Amino acid sequence: MASSIEESSAKANEDAWSIKIPPFTKEDNPRGLVCESAFATLFPKYREKYLRECWPLVKNALSEHGVKAELDVVEGSMTVATTRKTWDPYIIIKARDMIKLLARSVPYEQAIKVLNDDMGCDIIKIGSLVRNRERFVKRRQRLIGPNGSTLKAIELLTNCYVCVQGNTVAGLGPYKGLQHVRKIVEETMKNIHPIYNIKALMIKRELAKDPKLKNENWERFLPKFKSKNISKRKQPKKRRNKGEYTPFPPPQPESKVDKELATGEYFLKETERKAKKLKEKQEQKANAEIKRQEKRSQSFIAPDEPVHKKKQHQNESDVDINRLKKKLKYSQKQGFRQTVKPSTPGTKEAKKDKKKKKEK
Repeated sequence: MASSIEESSAKANEDAWSIKIPPFTKEDNPRGLVCESAFATLFPKYREKYLRECWPLVKNALSEHGVKAELDVVEGSMTVATTRKTWDPYIIIKARDMIKLLARSVPYEQAIKVLNDDMGCDIIKIGSLVRNRERFVKRRQRLIGPNGSTLKAIELLTNCYVCVQGNTVAGLGPYKGLQHVRKIVEETMKNIHPIYNIKALMIKRELAKDPKLKNENWERFLPKFKSKNISKRKQPKKRRNKGEYTPFPPPQPESKVDKELATGEYFLKETERKAKKLKEKQEQKANAEIKRQEKRSQSFIAPDEPVHKKKQHQNESDVDINRLKKKLKYSQKQGFRQTVKPSTPGTKEAKKDKKKKKEK
């Protein structure tokens, strides 16, 4: 036992994940444990039927390690505790993880694997990561994918069993794979699509097979994704351009009395002031009436008719006169030729033509 521990500690500097944990047997702890330890966990009502069916199998599996298990249907709890026959001090932690997984809808066939030394479990609470309920449901569904395809891809790449149930995600598998599962789940709830992490894991898997690139930095091969937070807030139509900042306050606006003092209305009598306002109103009415009449009269004004310009005929013709003269002289010499259709042989017309030729 001591020699195997020394060998494993020597290899720890090279690669910690490649160390094989030596099995813990009865011979390593023949006297057993000093005190009793116990853990209990609650389970939901809908798991009661399944737990009753598989509980005999759970008891048999834990009794092999010297751990007793109890199922309380009245309180809705499961309890595991060590006995005098227990020799492995860490098996109670594994048993606690097992009943936690059973409470989180993990089937018995998968939950029993957590008792192995090279297997672990991680229950990730995702309920408090997103406040909005609708957004939470959408992101949780994104983690599962269409027909569970995304979840299956995560399981194949991490060698872990992943169960999404309610406000938690239960992961079961090797410790290195559980780290990737937690990272993918937390980033998915932070609005980073799981396909990015799946793609990175696939590239890492291929790079690990290459002995030349096995111990090198892989950052140059991994894709880099930038998050784009596009604000969906409606932008105003008209933006007010703010002037330059000045530490001095704006000037105090003039009051009504100050304006009257500036124009001289303050010193007028009440009757004079009313008469002045009445005169201004009448002027405004007269201006408005003039504008109204102009607007009405516009419909009686005939529109401007389009003027059609006559095309100017060209005095100079493009005909070549010299060429035309030559053509006329030639036609006078030759005479006008009449085109006659050729007569077919054997007809009356053909016989008459022959007689005329003989007479000539």
